[in-house]
Amino acid sequence: DKEIEKAPIWCSVDLRDGNQALVEPMVVEEKIEFFNMLVKLGFKEIEIGFPSASETEYEICRELIEGGHIPDDVTIQVLVQAREHLIRKTFEAIQGAKNVILHFYNSTSTLQRKVVFHMDTDEITKIATDAADLIYEMSQPLIQSGMNLRFEYSPESFMGTEMDYAVEVCQAVLEHLHAAPERKVILNLPTTVENCMPNQFADMLEYFIRRLPSRDCAIISLHPHNDRGTGVATTEMGLLAGAERVEATLFGNGERTGNVDAITLAMNMYSH
Repeated sequence: DKEIEKAPIWCSVDLRDGNQALVEPMVVEEKIEFFNMLVKLGFKEIEIGFPSASETEYEICRELIEGGHIPDDVTIQVLVQAREHLIRKTFEAIQGAKNVILHFYNSTSTLQRKVVFHMDTDEITKIATDAADLIYEMSQPLIQSGMNLRFEYSPESFMGTEMDYAVEVCQAVLEHLHAAPERKVILNLPTTVENCMPNQFADMLEYFIRRLPSRDCAIISLHPHNDRGTGVATTEMGLLAGAERVEATLFGNGERTGNVDAITLAMNMYSH
């Protein structure tokens, strides 16, 4: 009997996932133009890229900050793997920004633990918590200097992770980031590969939320891809199951078969 009664927190990932889908990725000038358009459309959270991944991505971050392109009410989001040298490079990239979400991730799925990392769950959790400890430590001087710096964690390949373990690793990250109801951490639960029907995803999400001990210290975020063509339905069902935030792209442009389409989602909500 539930209905979507209010808009989620919207985050555009056009400059990251959308850019990744292009045959020729955007250069600095194109990313700046696209960023300005997203601001005009009203996005208040915009993932601008992966500044530790390449010199171009780093330069884009610096130009946005130093060039005065970011309005005071807009938060930039930067993505980084849970690896020390990349985290340190990312902190260099965000110096001088006013509002920042630092989004870090590591893979948690059963298959990748076995085939890629050859690690058990404790070892994978340690990758996440070590990164959380470093990020928290490095963030303190910036926060004390006045930066509004928030944290976001993604258990990459959430869909392929046992839900009890997903709860375990996310709870550990919340604790290591010293999350609190007044300092909430974004837990972004990606449909990295869309491998089940939307109702099943909603069940998984509801299970996760009910069992997360520090639910009041987290903002539950969705990052749906569109492998089965049901990204919009997955997102709507996820919002009904308790999610509060959506990472999406305009018209669904994104990696592989695309990210969820922000325009379709917004128009669906508006029409209701």
